[in-house]
Amino acid sequence: MIIIGEKINGAIPATAKAIAARDAEYIKHLARIQTTAGVDYIDVCASVENNVELETMKWLIDIVQEVTETPIAVDSPNEQTCIAAMNYCNKPGLFNSVSMEGNKVDVGFAAIADTSWECVALLNSDKGIPKTATDRLEVFADIMAKAKEYGIAPSRLHIDPLVEMLCTSEEGIAVVTEVIREIKNQYPTIHVTGAISNISFNLPARKTVNMGFTVMAMMAGLDSAILDPTDRDLMGIIFATEALMGEDEYCVEYIRAYRQGIHGAVKK
Repeated sequence: MIIIGEKINGAIPATAKAIAARDAEYIKHLARIQTTAGVDYIDVCASVENNVELETMKWLIDIVQEVTETPIAVDSPNEQTCIAAMNYCNKPGLFNSVSMEGNKVDVGFAAIADTSWECVALLNSDKGIPKTATDRLEVFADIMAKAKEYGIAPSRLHIDPLVEMLCTSEEGIAVVTEVIREIKNQYPTIHVTGAISNISFNLPARKTVNMGFTVMAMMAGLDSAILDPTDRDLMGIIFATEALMGEDEYCVEYIRAYRQGIHGAVKK
């Protein structure tokens, strides 16, 4: 599983407070604990007003890179901000994100085409979020046609099938798992990602729902996820599921992560 650490995001109240106060030590702390948890990317999303977004992104990226060499996921609904933020990164990371809305996919793919950057692609368009698996797969086909046009290999893409709240869209789970299976069937080397916590919004005991969904999605083919890597129970579920799916020979990774303190009871 490719883990994208979600904690440096201005949509999270505590992080928003730190950004507003320019509390560099708090941001460094978030970068360190996610690195220790073994993330593959640290997502950086300012979630501030447009006129200060890029400046804030640079501040955040510079601080993160002071304490970790983990690649950055530049995250903004504005593709131009993502493109500019790429220049502040010490190494290729993850462009988050493009979609079939307007010209986002063309702008984003053109920016990463001749680089080693990977990219998240959302399965929505100018029509919004498709309601059926068939409609989402049509958007996926359009994205892959664009990827071919720009010479971007499927292995560089992380397709987000759009995880919605369970409490308002029970049928949406069946749609998401169907879409994941079909995407992996068509392109075995492509990655499928998603924001795990979206599934449990407005529900009690959210972690329980998140863990249940993670197992279900991984069984369907999810191999990349935006999540809180300091959630030891969730990380344990991920390593255990990989082992149970036969993707961790002799449970080597499960045991290694346990010994490193990434999951399991906190050692005293």
